[in-house]
Amino acid sequence: MIPASIPSPPAEWASFSIGPATIHAYALCILTGIIVALLLTSARWKRYGGNPDVVWDVAIWAVPFGLIGGRLYHVFSSPDAYFGPDGDLSRIPRIWEGGLGIWGAVALGAVGAWIGCRRAGVRLAAFADAAAPGVLLAQAIGRWGNWFNQELFGAPTDLPWGLEIDADNPNFPAGADPGTLFHPTFLYESLWNLAGVALLLLLDRKFKLRGGRMFWLYAAYYTAGRVWIEALRIDDAEMITILGVTQRLNVWTSVLVLIVSLAIFAYLSVKQRGVTEHSVHLPGRAPVGTDNDETEHAAADNGSGTDVQSSDTSAGTEPGRANLPEIKDASGTPASAGLAPEEPRESDPRN
Repeated sequence: MIPASIPSPPAEWASFSIGPATIHAYALCILTGIIVALLLTSARWKRYGGNPDVVWDVAIWAVPFGLIGGRLYHVFSSPDAYFGPDGDLSRIPRIWEGGLGIWGAVALGAVGAWIGCRRAGVRLAAFADAAAPGVLLAQAIGRWGNWFNQELFGAPTDLPWGLEIDADNPNFPAGADPGTLFHPTFLYESLWNLAGVALLLLLDRKFKLRGGRMFWLYAAYYTAGRVWIEALRIDDAEMITILGVTQRLNVWTSVLVLIVSLAIFAYLSVKQRGVTEHSVHLPGRAPVGTDNDETEHAAADNGSGTDVQSSDTSAGTEPGRANLPEIKDASGTPASAGLAPEEPRESDPRN
């Protein structure tokens, strides 16, 4: 044991068997993250005024799409292990060995979420806002799968929290001395994400970020951390040169997503200035009798969301006599139908 370091788990911890089934720690971390994220999203969706059961209906579409998208992005951003001279195409579906790209997971997962939201009659932007902190929490938990697999660590370091990697592990860098410590980038990202969850929840409580703003704030926060964390990693990746600067593909992707996220967040903030109510349902899809349903019907009546009272077309008439047909008596004096003739007063000369 090296003093002042973070040990990696024994290799046998990476998986265990229950009967004929093999359970991988990486998969358990991913699954745990998904479940915790759905629970948090369900609680937030209920506070938004939505039916919490809808979260699970949308997840049926979003989660499989996200896993497939994350795997495809990893395969094409780190192709040597699959398409290189020593590549093995049979490794592509082996997600339990590690390798899920967050960009592909979010992009294709959003497609699945859109399908689920359309079927459930809710707005994708509202659902994304509710889910954003949960997605970041899932990423924080899922990163510990890299620790079990002893993968995706950073450059060598002499810091007291350096990560130990078994010298006989296939991921141990060639040429490095046994006992070399490495930056625990999985830990950096997990802690960054946990801090982000707390920050997003705090900002949402204070400013009530809706209309897609919470999701884009999540994207901006995550990518800001991913830029510097990704730059520390030394695992194989596609290298891209832009304006003479060569960096990993994920670094450039993070920079691009960060800029786009901040721009969209600013645009939505200006566009929604003064807007205080955001329905979670698509137009005409709110359950009958809910507040959202009544609000949408009122908005449909006049286009402004406010109820308009019908004006009294009998303006200028006496109370209680509006809309009554006017008739004349035998002397030609107008009288309202159904009303008795006025009794003469005592001071009337006719008395």
